[in-house]
Amino acid sequence: MESITGPVVDIIGSVGEVGVGGLIALETILPPIPSEVILPFAGFAAADGRLNAPLAWVCATIGSLLGAAVLYWVGYALSYERLYQLAGKRWFLLFGQKDLDRGFRFFDKHGSVVVLVGRFIPFIRSVVSVPAGMDQMPLPRFLALTALGSGIWNAAFIALGFRLQENYDVVEQYVSPVSRGVVAVLLLVLVWLVVRRVRQRRAVEAGEEPAHFHPRYQPRTDDDEAPEPASARD
Repeated sequence: MESITGPVVDIIGSVGEVGVGGLIALETILPPIPSEVILPFAGFAAADGRLNAPLAWVCATIGSLLGAAVLYWVGYALSYERLYQLAGKRWFLLFGQKDLDRGFRFFDKHGSVVVLVGRFIPFIRSVVSVPAGMDQMPLPRFLALTALGSGIWNAAFIALGFRLQENYDVVEQYVSPVSRGVVAVLLLVLVWLVVRRVRQRRAVEAGEEPAHFHPRYQPRTDDDEAPEPASARD
């Protein structure tokens, strides 16, 4: 953690509030960079007179929006249809097409809550932007929810650093186990998904479970008649 804290302190000390925003944008895209180090130190620097606390909060929230927007567009470019096709590949073991269908139906109903609440959960606050883009959540709504959740998160941790001052690193000591716990749970879920996917694949191949096709995306087969060329129709 000291290898991360040092550069964070140097960047904020050199660039100021803009550095806070840049680091938070990077943290949103690359979760291993912890905001529980960046924001409390920004609060400490504000208490020490080196930063303006409200401006640091504004820059941090803008950084959160920029990072989340990048991941949103990654999801938008990937698209549901491409991921659905990928989920049907034999070598793709994370989840199947039926699982993807179920997940996106859930996101269609509860996506706003997921995006908002996800901003308060380490690591999740980064990856939640990708399904929002894939589901094509309206961008104004996505940005508003992100600004609200991230604004509260950023304000809370800057305030803690401001209050604790030179003991700002205590925040990281308490939050870091939570972050590691979330990552451990996600790894367990990943292993469970792979095992479950292998079993589903074997059941489909044995004829015990039918293949799944979503009405939004019906993959083309070799037996389908090729579309008539435009020149022939003319």
